[in-house]
Formats: sequence, C-alpha cells, structure tokens
Amino acid sequence: MELFLQLVAAAAMVLMLVYLWPAFKHWQQNSPKAQAGDWQAALLPLGTVVLLVIFLIMAVR
Repeated sequence: MELFLQLVAAAAMVLMLVYLWPAFKHWQQNSPKAQAGDWQAALLPLGTVVLLVIFLIMAVR
C-alpha cells in the first residue's frame, strides 16, 4: 500500500510539472530583466528576516 501511494505521488508530481511547463517557459521569456539596484532591494528584507530570527533565538534563551 505504501509503494502504491509513493507511485501515485510521483505520478502527480510528474503531471504537475508537465502541466506547468508552458507557464514556466512563458515566465522565462517574458520576465523583467535585472537592474543595478535589485540586489540592494532584495538584501534589505532578507537582512531584516535574519535579524528577526536572531532576536527570536536570543529571546528564547
């Protein structure tokens, strides 16, 4: 029974990939191009999350 569920899950994943492949190709071809300040804009929220996690770890100790 467990093998059957694993096979069904694998088949569902493959079907989902087949279904989403045209959308992925469209997103790849029509995505906005990166500009100069994009990394700085991404690092600000990432740094904020890292600081929040450090604060939460320190608060639990």
